[in-house]
Amino acid sequence: MTTRDVLKLIHAEILQGNFDDKEIAGVYASDLLSDVLANGRESTVLITIQAHKNTVAVATVVDISLIILCNNRPIIDDMIEAAAQARVGVLRTPLSQFEVSGRIWQALHAMAAVRT
Repeated sequence: MTTRDVLKLIHAEILQGNFDDKEIAGVYASDLLSDVLANGRESTVLITIQAHKNTVAVATVVDISLIILCNNRPIIDDMIEAAAQARVGVLRTPLSQFEVSGRIWQALHAMAAVRT
């Protein structure tokens, strides 16, 4: 599954769509950015409600190419500007972090089962 496939799973609004379509290895759901720095992994999608430019900075350090903002979180323009410069995708969905994580996990799990 790729980052662009996520759009279909969660019916998200694209807030910053200038990003590379990469394979997803997993998801990381956290609202504590220091936790994302310590435990986030490359090729994952970040699921959060932290809608500010520091979230983009953390994503770039960890090499996360897609941020999903849940609960229709309001966003400020400097986050979108930072994400565009870093080529990090930003999506927004009315779904909760639990629902988004579950949908992506289920899709990844189904794909892994098909491969074996």
